[in-house]
Amino acid sequence: MKEQTEIIEQGNVEEKKKAKYDFKYIANKFGALFGLIILSITLAILSPSFLKIDNLMNIARQSSINALLSIGMLLPILTAGIDLSVGSILAFSIVVTGVVTVMWGMPPVLGIFVCLLVGALAGLLNGLLLTKLRLPHPFISTLGTMNVFRGLALIITGATPIFGFAYVINFTGQANVGFIPVSFILVIVISIIFHIFLTRTATGRYIYAIGGNKEAARLSGIPVDRVLIKVYTLSGLMAGLGGLVLIGRTNAASPIAGLTYELDAIAAVIIGGASFFGGVGTVWGTLIGAMIIAVLRNGLNLLGTSTDIQTVVIGTVIILAVYVDVLRRRSKN
Repeated sequence: MKEQTEIIEQGNVEEKKKAKYDFKYIANKFGALFGLIILSITLAILSPSFLKIDNLMNIARQSSINALLSIGMLLPILTAGIDLSVGSILAFSIVVTGVVTVMWGMPPVLGIFVCLLVGALAGLLNGLLLTKLRLPHPFISTLGTMNVFRGLALIITGATPIFGFAYVINFTGQANVGFIPVSFILVIVISIIFHIFLTRTATGRYIYAIGGNKEAARLSGIPVDRVLIKVYTLSGLMAGLGGLVLIGRTNAASPIAGLTYELDAIAAVIIGGASFFGGVGTVWGTLIGAMIIAVLRNGLNLLGTSTDIQTVVIGTVIILAVYVDVLRRRSKN
């Protein structure tokens, strides 16, 4: 009888441990989604206008640029790196596109390829600086290129915005399919592509491995430098794609466009459950993180909150997200 009691008690302890594990698993995997749902319900109660179709589509439209940059930002963060230059790459890409199509009169379709190409080449430069110069951390290389690309954008335009883009270029930022913005459809398509890339390809697995332990990945035969170059090239490409959406929304290419966009992108990735320490994060979590930021900003606007207070709120959310990441890492050690 005593032995049976001990076995039952031991089984109860194991069940409790399993339940505790399941709760942690659910919290880690779906925490951002639960946060988005709770935030949306709260704002719907506080503001009757929140759930109107026009407002929801406005949120989808507003979140698109940050979502695209955030998906690109996810890749460096998965490798325990960072890309501080995405906002400047966006500005540099769109002003070059403006020069080529508006000032030089080249075909608009060519301008689309130019915008994406410039973004990818700028990201490639980031990757080469990190891997070939052996700089100690991408924070340094991308901080430098952040200023370089912003300065080039200002020099090229003489600090003057370029206006008058053709509808072909503006399409992704202006058009709708029914009542759904094309820009948000683009985000969903890109999210699917990057999800498959990270979960179904060798390079995707290498990215997670490098973030988990860079030296171990190198010793196991993973071409670390080549993968990192791809990572930063893709981050730059996504900045260029975000720039195309921004052109469509504003019909302008400003050299000061994209200021602080890198901060929102980093925030979306971390809020979405990725870790600054690398090796942890998903595309869908990042997309939810971008939606949380967009919903929060939209809700605060509906409630008549000042821009200054909105900045404080967003900053607080970022700090809490990073703190949760630190606690999650401590619990694993």
